[in-house]
Amino acid sequence: MALTGSASIDAEDRWSDIDIAFGVAASADRGALIREWTERMYREHDAVHHMDMMAGGALFRVFLRRDTLQVDIAFWPETEFGAIAPTFRLVSGTARERPRPPAAPSSESLIGMAWLYALHARSSIARGKVWQAEYMISGVRDHVLALACVRHGVPAVQGRGMDLLPSSVSAPIADAIVRSLDGAELRRAFTTACELVLVEIAAVDAELARRLTGTMRELGSVEDD
Repeated sequence: MALTGSASIDAEDRWSDIDIAFGVAASADRGALIREWTERMYREHDAVHHMDMMAGGALFRVFLRRDTLQVDIAFWPETEFGAIAPTFRLVSGTARERPRPPAAPSSESLIGMAWLYALHARSSIARGKVWQAEYMISGVRDHVLALACVRHGVPAVQGRGMDLLPSSVSAPIADAIVRSLDGAELRRAFTTACELVLVEIAAVDAELARRLTGTMRELGSVEDD
C-alpha cells in the first residue's frame, strides 16, 4: 500500500483529496478487493457516488463523500505497483522500480493542439455555434497557458502551474477569456488567443512562429457566415 498525492509529500491543505494505492498480487481476486473497498466506502465513510478511470493496468476508483471530500483508491497489478511521480510514499509491501513518464508535455505537442483547437474555434464561430466556439477558444487559451508553463518550468498538466506563472506572462492571456456569447466578443477573444499562441511559439521556435504567423492570423480573422 502507498500514500500518493499531496499528503505523501506533506503538502495537503483543506482542499486536498485523499489518494491511496494498492499493489494487488496476481493470485488475489482484484474484483473482490475492489468490491470490498467500495462497500466499505459507502457503509463506513459516507460515500455518495463513485467513478472509475483506467491508467495502464490500474483501476482508479474515485469516491465522492457526502461532505465533498474526494477519495481516490488505485488498484494496481503487483507487477506495476511503484512510483511514477514524486508523490508516492510506500506504507507497506514492496514497490517496483518504474520508469517515470515525462514531467511535462512537449512544446511541440502543445503547439499542435493549440492550432487544432483554433481550426475548430474558427468553424464554430462561422457556423454560429456559440457554445462550441467558447469551448474551442478556451482550448486555445489553455494551451497557450500550458506552453507558458513548460517555458517557465512549472507544472503544465491540469492547470497546476498556471498560478505560478509571472503576472507579466499570465495577465495578457486573461484577454483571451470569452466574456459573453456575442459573436463580436467570440471573435475578439479568438483573435487575441491566436496572437498569444504566436507569442509562445516564438519563445521556443522563432522559425516555426514565422511559418505559422500568416496562417494563425488568417484563422483569427474569421467572420460569421
